[in-house]
Order: sequence, then C-alpha cells, then structure tokens
Amino acid sequence: MSNSTLANVFNATTMSRLPLPAIWTTGSAQQRTLMLGVVLAVLSNVLFGVLYAYSSFLAPLSGTHVFIWRMLAMWAVLMGYLFINGGLGQHVDKLRALRTVKQWAWLLLPTPIFLSQFWLFMWAPVNGQGVQTAMGYFLFPLMMVVFGCVFFGEKLSRLQWLAVAFAALGVGSEIVRTQSVSWATLWVCGTYPIYYILRRLQGIGAVTGLLVDLTVFAPFAVAYLFLFASSSVMVVTGSGFFIVMLMGLGVLSVLAMKTNVDASQMLPVNVYGMMSYVEPALLFILAITVLGNPFESAMVYSYRLIWLGIACLIAHGVRQLCGAHKGMPMRKMVKTV
Repeated sequence: MSNSTLANVFNATTMSRLPLPAIWTTGSAQQRTLMLGVVLAVLSNVLFGVLYAYSSFLAPLSGTHVFIWRMLAMWAVLMGYLFINGGLGQHVDKLRALRTVKQWAWLLLPTPIFLSQFWLFMWAPVNGQGVQTAMGYFLFPLMMVVFGCVFFGEKLSRLQWLAVAFAALGVGSEIVRTQSVSWATLWVCGTYPIYYILRRLQGIGAVTGLLVDLTVFAPFAVAYLFLFASSSVMVVTGSGFFIVMLMGLGVLSVLAMKTNVDASQMLPVNVYGMMSYVEPALLFILAITVLGNPFESAMVYSYRLIWLGIACLIAHGVRQLCGAHKGMPMRKMVKTV
C-alpha cells in the first residue's frame, strides 16, 4: 500500500467521524500505519488458523483432496483478483523476462517445496499430525535464523544463540524420549526456510512466486481429480455446500496471503517477526481442542524448551525494536501458507 493510498485511507475528516481510539485521529501517520499493520498481521494469522481447521469441515474429502481443491480455488481467486486490480500484467512481464530453460528451471526449483508444505498444512490436522506440524511452524523462525547465519553470513546475538540452543535441546529431548522425531515437524522447519531462501536469491516477490507455483500445479491438479479422484469431483459438483465451502477456501487463502503481505510491508522487521508467532500458537491450540490431535503430557518438557527459545527470539526482537531508528528496513519474506 503506497503512502498516497494510506493518506486517503486515513483522511482526517473521514476518520474524525468514526468512533475510533484517539491515536487514529491524533497520532502520526507512522503510528497509524503501525497500528494498521498489527491489525492486518493478526487478521492474517487468524485466517491461517481457520484454514488449518478447514479440512475437518469437508468430510468425506480427504486431506489430500482438500489440498488439490484448495490449490485450484486459490489459483482462480488469485487470477481474478490480479485481473480486476490490473496487477496481472505486471507479474506476466516479470516472467516474460526469463528467456532460457536454465532461468525457468531455477524459478521452478522451490515449487515442489511449496506444494508439499501446502499439502501438509491441509493433510496434517485431520491425520493426527496437527500438533507436530504446529511445532514445525514454531521452529521455523528459529531455523530461519540459523539459515541466515549459514547462507548469508548474518551474525547472531547472544539471545539468538540462546534461542537456537534451547530449540536444539527441546528437539533433542523429544528424540531421546520417543527414539524418533515427527517427520511433519522436520519437514516444516527443515524445508520451508529453503523455499524462502531460494525465492530471496531469485528476487521473486511473494505474489509472483505464488502465481507461478499455482499456475504450474493447476493442470496436474485437474488431471489428478479426474483420473484418480473422480469420487471427489462427484461429491463437490453434486453439492452446493461443497462448492460454496471450496470457494470460501480459495477466498480465505488469498485474503490471508494478501493481509500478510500488506502487514509485512507496513511493520518493522522485528514487530512482524514477533507477530508471526500468533499463527503457530493458534495452530497448536486448534490441533488439541477443535481437531482433537493427541498431546502427551511427557511432551511438555521438550516443548517448554522450544518455547523458551521462542521467548529468547522475541526478547531479541523487542531489544532491537527499542533501539532501532526510524526508517528501519521492512520484512520482505512472508508466509504463503
């Protein structure tokens, strides 16, 4: 959202007519932008939480079938949105600049990771892996710290090192306790950072990358439905409820992504980073309560260590935010689940 757009949104005359807190009418434009960014960040995380539980309302469709339908619904809604707001041509022009097979291969390299993550996000909650997947999202920011240190030479503060150490102890204790560790947890925190790093190295924006991933997968999704899941097609096409629910799935998915991107552009890096923990917390709670995924009491010790690591990372963010100057860089990498 541009500054001129924000100026129109926060027009003093318009805002003065609404029963809003004083900061919306007396605060600076920077304060209002920060508040709006926080609201959008919370909204996006709540929407991601809703999407996490969505599969449970679409029985008898399996988690894999819901994933396939979600990809197609997202592609349709995203194409419609970009066409209506005139942004489709901009993304197409970026892709037209790719001339060689090598360039296209490099662009499509992260796509399998993206698709596997979206599949796991819809499959795990209805297959007893909701808690483990949520823990993967808790560990994701910590892994991003490690990947940033390894691949980009970023220096870690003492709090960041402490966060990584606590997380490692937590995962290690869970491995000792169970003689294994959930593949769902490892897949989220181990491969999702690779997706973001590749997209960062490619210089591809979140929306462009999402458009590429969905467009590439769409024909395969259609082929899968008609060749291997014809019963799913019959269930959906024969029910107005399923059609509406799947349309809602696409709209909510794009809206969650859009609000997340907008929040990432409005908030300082550390504020956005701290807000990102709202989503896995919601996923964790939904997995145990709404979805009924198992949580053993013996897991508390391991998870407590991981949460201590998260607390250290949040403390690092608060310390940086308090000492930061105005005009600090904005976060460029955003979640797309």
